[in-house]
Amino acid sequence: MKMVLSTVYALLHCFLLADLIQSAPSISPHDSSVALRAAAERVKMLVEKILRDVPAAHAATVTMEGLTLDSAHSTNLQMMVTSLGIPAGPVLKPPSERFTLDVCVRRMAAGSRLYQRLLGVLSERLSGLSDLQGDLRDLRTHISKMEEAAHLAVEADQDQRVDLASRLHGNYELQVAAHLTLTQLRSFSHDLIRSLRAVASYRPQPAGAR
Repeated sequence: MKMVLSTVYALLHCFLLADLIQSAPSISPHDSSVALRAAAERVKMLVEKILRDVPAAHAATVTMEGLTLDSAHSTNLQMMVTSLGIPAGPVLKPPSERFTLDVCVRRMAAGSRLYQRLLGVLSERLSGLSDLQGDLRDLRTHISKMEEAAHLAVEADQDQRVDLASRLHGNYELQVAAHLTLTQLRSFSHDLIRSLRAVASYRPQPAGAR
C-alpha cells in the first residue's frame, strides 16, 4: 500500500511540475529586442548629456593656456598620459559575431567605471566635476538595465588600475590630468553613441540558434 501511494505521489508531482513549466511565461526574442532598444535609448540620452556637460567641466577645471578640448595633443601631452598613469578607455565596436553584445555592454560598463574613478580622484583637488560624476553614476545604473533587458550573462571585466592620485605632484600635473581625462571621456562618449545606435538595431538570436 505504501509503495502504491508513493508511486501515485510521484506521478502527481511530475504532472504538476510539467504543468508549471508549460504555464511559465516565456520571453520572446521580440520582447527582448524591444526592451533592449528602450534601455539603449535611455543610455544614449544620458551619454548625450555627458557630451553636453564635458565642455562646462573643462572650462571650470582647466585654466592653463593652450589646453582646450579641440586642441591637438602634442607629443608632450601624449607622454603625460603614460607619466600620469591614465588608462585608455575600453575599445568599443558595434555588436557582431566577433564583438558580441555581451562584450560591447561589458566594455560600456568598464568605461563608465574607469572615468567615474578618474573624476573621483580629480574632484578631490578640483571643483566643477560634480555634474559629470552624477552623470557617470547614472550611466552605470542604466547600462546595468541594458544587461537586464537583454538577459545578458555579462561577466565583470578586470577593471583597469587607476594610480592617478600619487602622480599629481603640482598644478601642472593636475591641469594636464583633468584635460586628458575629459578629452578621453568625450572621445569614449562618441564611441558609446555609435555603439548604441548599432545596439538599437540588434536582434537577439532565438534560443538554440547558436
